[in-house]
Amino acid sequence: MTRFRRVAVTGFLPAVLALLVAVVLLGIVLRILGADPLTSLVALFDFGETPRAQANQMRSWVNGSVPLFLSGLAVSIGFRMGLFNIGVEGQYRIAGLVAAWFAATVALPAFLAIPVTIVVGMATGALYALIPAVLKVSRGVNEVITTIMLNSIVGGLIAYLLRGPFRDPALGDSASGRTAGVREEAWFPGFDNPFGWLGMDTPSRPLGGFLIVAVLVGVIVAVGLSRTRFGFNLRASGSNPEAAATSGVGASRMIVQAMLISGAIAGLVGLPQVLGDDHGYGAESFALGFGFSGIAVALLGRNHPLGIGLAAILFAFLNRSGPSLQNVNVPPSVVLIAQGVIVLSVVIVNEVLRRRLLRMEDRKAAADHPAPPQQGAPSGTAPAGASA
Repeated sequence: MTRFRRVAVTGFLPAVLALLVAVVLLGIVLRILGADPLTSLVALFDFGETPRAQANQMRSWVNGSVPLFLSGLAVSIGFRMGLFNIGVEGQYRIAGLVAAWFAATVALPAFLAIPVTIVVGMATGALYALIPAVLKVSRGVNEVITTIMLNSIVGGLIAYLLRGPFRDPALGDSASGRTAGVREEAWFPGFDNPFGWLGMDTPSRPLGGFLIVAVLVGVIVAVGLSRTRFGFNLRASGSNPEAAATSGVGASRMIVQAMLISGAIAGLVGLPQVLGDDHGYGAESFALGFGFSGIAVALLGRNHPLGIGLAAILFAFLNRSGPSLQNVNVPPSVVLIAQGVIVLSVVIVNEVLRRRLLRMEDRKAAADHPAPPQQGAPSGTAPAGASA
């Protein structure tokens, strides 16, 4: 098999085919729901009628892609190691709460407030991810079970903290739980006119500056996985643990390290909202679901930072299109259907192409190494009973 064909089958081709299959299936679903697929497709690209509305829609799109990208990166680290870290949801929720409480209560100089708060969020996410890692290497407990349970536990833990030690004293007896406001020194700066170079209007609120952090983290992960010894050990342990152990790469150590890194990146997911938009953590306002969406983003992006970035942009584009779909009488739940169809398409197309690749390699191996001639009569001697 040529190198181009192998890269196509194992790289970008599955994602492209999956998207095409998803578009066809989504068109069928829309027709079943009584909606016009073409009208719905046009509505997806409706960014509003006024320049300000279009700028606000663009801001929502870009801001929505940042937590999806970070969540997808966190999930992909576990996938590279053969781990299924479903706990990104709980890890970023508790990390966002602790980071918000820290930034609201600890006074730091302006040049330290933001980086230290980011480190606190990453450390919290990493520590929460350490729990399933330790249980796996010490007791052999499957990480899927422990991370699901920890996701459930974190809801109760956050509810307790927001009613007790982390609660804003100014709320009094209000039922809504919220931390105190983040100190202004820890507010993450944004971009006031980010789309001026496109000839667009200024959005009502600045574009989140955490986009820069997300890009930086993506570059670090890409370089770390492809250009460092740790990245090689991680990939080797994930693909063949026995061979990696023979080479001196400890599987237990790699599991712990992979889960710590995954949890640390997960700790960044909620910080754009905590430090950039809400300047605090509220039980009712904090966005949920990014951890589970990150699984789909990582699958669609083939666990590569660049692919994850493109998948996050696609999912954020679909998320912001809900109001536009409602304008053409399409229920916003179609967005969730579309994302689910995309994930299923990716899984199916990946499996079909994987089997196709294996068959092609088997045929090539058979052609390169033909079976030896059957042992029997000497060469050139006709079998007994055959006519001359």
